[in-house]
Amino acid sequence: MMALFMMARPLALRLHFLSHLDDQILPSLKACVVKRLSSPGLRTSTVCVPTCSSLSPRGVCTTKRDPMFLVAGSVRPYQELLPSGSGLSLLHHLTSDEDHTFMKRLTSCTSSQQVLRLLRSYPLLSGAAAASILHRLADLEHDSACGLWKPETLLSDVGLNKLCQTLEHDSARLQDEVLVRALLGCTRLYLDPQSRLVLRLVFESQKRLNLERLSVEALCGLSRALFALEGPNSGMIKQAMSQLQNKDTAQWNTAELVAVYSMLATGLGEDGCYLELLNEINAQALQLVQQMGPGAISEILGALFKLRHKEALPLVIALCKQAVHHVQNFADPELIVVLSALMHYGHSDHFLVEALERHVPKVAFTAHAETVTKVMQFFRRWRILSPPVFNTVAESFVYRAEEYSTWQVSQQIAALGVLGYLPPDAGRLFQKRYPLNFVSKVFSPYFMQQLQGEEGSGIDHRVLAQLTQLYMTVKLECPFYDGPRLSPKFQVKSFLASGQSLETPVEPHFYNAVKSALVDLLGAKSYFASRVLTPCCYTLDIEIKLDEEGYVLPASHTNEVHKRIALCIDGSKRFAANAEKLLGQEAIKQRHLRILGYEVVQISYYEFEKLKDKKEVVEYLHKKIFPHSYRLGW
Repeated sequence: MMALFMMARPLALRLHFLSHLDDQILPSLKACVVKRLSSPGLRTSTVCVPTCSSLSPRGVCTTKRDPMFLVAGSVRPYQELLPSGSGLSLLHHLTSDEDHTFMKRLTSCTSSQQVLRLLRSYPLLSGAAAASILHRLADLEHDSACGLWKPETLLSDVGLNKLCQTLEHDSARLQDEVLVRALLGCTRLYLDPQSRLVLRLVFESQKRLNLERLSVEALCGLSRALFALEGPNSGMIKQAMSQLQNKDTAQWNTAELVAVYSMLATGLGEDGCYLELLNEINAQALQLVQQMGPGAISEILGALFKLRHKEALPLVIALCKQAVHHVQNFADPELIVVLSALMHYGHSDHFLVEALERHVPKVAFTAHAETVTKVMQFFRRWRILSPPVFNTVAESFVYRAEEYSTWQVSQQIAALGVLGYLPPDAGRLFQKRYPLNFVSKVFSPYFMQQLQGEEGSGIDHRVLAQLTQLYMTVKLECPFYDGPRLSPKFQVKSFLASGQSLETPVEPHFYNAVKSALVDLLGAKSYFASRVLTPCCYTLDIEIKLDEEGYVLPASHTNEVHKRIALCIDGSKRFAANAEKLLGQEAIKQRHLRILGYEVVQISYYEFEKLKDKKEVVEYLHKKIFPHSYRLGW
């Protein structure tokens, strides 16, 4: 309900745009609208007929409507879909160079006020340029609550009102793509679905749709606009989708594929709808993937990600390979989408990693904070240790820390922690990222109460494990700490739990091979213990006990134990994917075990794999565990 309220908030502030329809057109337009509004697809039951007040010579359009219509809203927000329409002029014929110059200036605008000033300086505009203004304003004005920042200021602008009047008046002369793009822009600006401009654009779109001549891109754009206005049950949507499905997908080009993907991703493809169409365009996209640029790659991967399409992995892999060639050309939002989609599908490519390692250090100081964060998440997800990237990101953070949100900071710190990497500028880095008295605030009763929630529903086990490990770290490595302690009721008994764990489980095949060789080395299985839970919550892969003279004791002995040896059987998953370096959680485990008095012996997979037979394995274990003693044959 709150989301619906926030979505409808701008509608309550809307001033309706002026214009007068021709007396011969208005009756048929109203009849068309009344017929459509009474269809099952509409989400409100009241037919709204615009009326005009006499506040000015032109009048201000207002609407009599059911209050629930205003609260629930009728427009769904979404992102850009279609490229600019072709050069058919609205009231004036502009040259392609003039249109290009205007579009270039429009794209460079960074605020809605700049767009409106640009609009006032161009009395002559083509239809494509006019529609693009609506979309650019929507890009700049959308806020985090899926509304507009200042709708009352934006939509009362005289120049914008005049532009909308002109679009309405000349709607019949607009080219198909421009007409659809204008309607789509209206929905993105949350214009009242019953305003004269929207009604006229819908009316004209229906006429074009009935002719069955709309292009693939126009059908997709129209479907998106109608979905925003009426939802998935719109009769016009069904008509448009029927025409789209009757077209030959094997003849579609990249732009047409992007339009269809984006249209499905806005909601029409949810719950498996139009799955046959999706599979067909996946097959065609595979044929054209090598021709795709950064925009198309990002749009398609983003759509597949939103649709959660499980059968798209071959296409995802092909798009990933093509993305390698465009890493330096991706805009920040595009790169974010690409990396997010690849993480969702569980796919990476070492060539892509290399391209990121070349590109990110060049842009770390200027790229958007979310882009830098997403790169760090990507490297963390695939356990990729990249000093060039990590060092540059850490250095850049020192100079632009205020640009990052708390969540973004936490994600970057997590990436460094997972890979166990400390950048050269670590001192200044952590000084910027961590507040004073951070630990005492975490262990404070107030914070723990917040974690439990108002209803005391409890704290997630992984969170409790992290708190326990933090508390243990403070006890072991910061004996001078004299702040709040973590209550025993919040401390876990083991870090090795099902699901997400603070320890990486031992690899079974590797584990069994080591145990078999240990039996030969020590003489019996009783001389070592497996999977031993320590008082410090860590689980030892194997524990060997020695007496004061260095002899091995049976694992069951609890007295006369002089030394405890912890064998860490470290398989590949405990290391970075691209380096022989322990992950952070394994490094801290071994460090804590040493502080607690254990002699830690690391049995690494990359050393073990070089051994040819069991005899070599036994000799290897003897040298690792007893480096200063001779081995006698049993």
